[in-house]
Amino acid sequence: MKKHLKILFVASEAVPFAKEGGLGDVVGTLPKFLKSLGHDVRIVMPRYYRIDKFKYNLKQLPYPLGVPMGIIGTLWCGVYEGYLPNSQVPVYFIDYEQYFGREGIYTENGKGYMDNDNRFVLLSRGSLELAKMIGFKPDIIHVHDWQTAIVPVFINTLYKDDPIVGKAATVLTIHNMQHQGNFYEGLMDVLGVGWEHFNYLELEAYGSVNLLKGGIYHATVLNAVSKTYSMEIQTPEYGYRLEGVVRERAKDLYGILNGVDYEEWNPETDKYIAANYSEADPSGKHTCKADLQRVSGLPVRDDVPLIGIVSRLVYQKGIDVLAAAIYRLLDFDIQMVMLGSGEVWAHFFFGSMAATNPDKFSCVIGYDNALAHKIEAGADFFLMPSRFEPCGLNQMFSLRYGTLPIVRATGGLNDTVDNFDERTNTGTGFKFYDLTPDAIINTVGWAIYTFYNKKNAMNTLIANAMAKRFTWDESARHYEDLYYIALKKKRGKMLKGGA
Repeated sequence: MKKHLKILFVASEAVPFAKEGGLGDVVGTLPKFLKSLGHDVRIVMPRYYRIDKFKYNLKQLPYPLGVPMGIIGTLWCGVYEGYLPNSQVPVYFIDYEQYFGREGIYTENGKGYMDNDNRFVLLSRGSLELAKMIGFKPDIIHVHDWQTAIVPVFINTLYKDDPIVGKAATVLTIHNMQHQGNFYEGLMDVLGVGWEHFNYLELEAYGSVNLLKGGIYHATVLNAVSKTYSMEIQTPEYGYRLEGVVRERAKDLYGILNGVDYEEWNPETDKYIAANYSEADPSGKHTCKADLQRVSGLPVRDDVPLIGIVSRLVYQKGIDVLAAAIYRLLDFDIQMVMLGSGEVWAHFFFGSMAATNPDKFSCVIGYDNALAHKIEAGADFFLMPSRFEPCGLNQMFSLRYGTLPIVRATGGLNDTVDNFDERTNTGTGFKFYDLTPDAIINTVGWAIYTFYNKKNAMNTLIANAMAKRFTWDESARHYEDLYYIALKKKRGKMLKGGA
């Protein structure tokens, strides 16, 4: 019988309290499924002042938390306790107004906070002091991205002999390698781990402190959010100058896909769409298509392929390459609906494309959850030309809704979409490999040719797609296995006298 573990999540985001990306989805969802497997899971995160302590019934602990911050001294924080909604998973919020009493999580008005280094060092070290204060002795400490990557460094140095946290194995999940936590070298005096750790193997990178690099070096095991992404970050194209460090840890690197919340993303029960439908009876999808065309101001035509895009309009998502391809795409007899926001040029460019092509292209700048659901249900295809996509969720939503993904074969897109094989009529979507305008145009052309000329193949692909599932139950079991691996590795090192 497997041992039930004590697991401490330390992260900068968790839904529904605070979210910027997929990290927040993982931290706000995975612990509930680990709890259902019998583990004692706790979460520590900042109490950003956008988090309403009354709405979430947060209770303040009766004693303050002192967090040593090196040269800054000890900072005294409040701590609030709440729970992930509809669960018994405790969430501890570190409350320090000077750092977290702001509008944004990482940025404001498009600019990163100048003291993001100190803010997340406070969270990271504060999580360990909090565990000591409440007497929670974790078997596993699971940290996420650069914001909490320093925790494994603390465990292997300052807390190495601590009776509460010192024996914990550490798991670092990399959600996005591009953001690494690079700061001036003086941060070493705040960390307090000793300048001997400012070296090319550990915390030093190109003259700066690199928090993610320190975590990669010190964590017991590493995880990326898809198998393909775990391989990609070992290459110069995706490693952002840390690929060598990752390759050094390749034997301890795993790739576990995120799951999907099928309670929210389910065409059989979705409250936002015009008609519910299922694998057994997909006829309601035609009603959803007509509804999407109406709300988007497009001609209502069932005989034209409708392509949806819900995306941040940023470089990572390949939006610049899509812009270069869009004129030729609109030469096809197609319709496109875009929802998203990001770089200012993209707002103007795609907005003007909608204005000059009102019968073919609709663009809504911003985010509208109801419209996102309508696009997933009403489109025939879903386009994701990402430069890199560590995991991705929209393609998994699309599969469930029978909306065939057209994706670049990178990261989680490659792992979750099976390319259409015309010989065997198998697959769940359409893939391309080179990120070029021609590759996008040719693959969209392939998809719409299939729509117009191979109805039986389309129906088979839709059935294949709707049968796919990427559940949090499955992800949680993979993480559980990873935790046991980490614990075994940690204990082996301790028996040999290592960190």
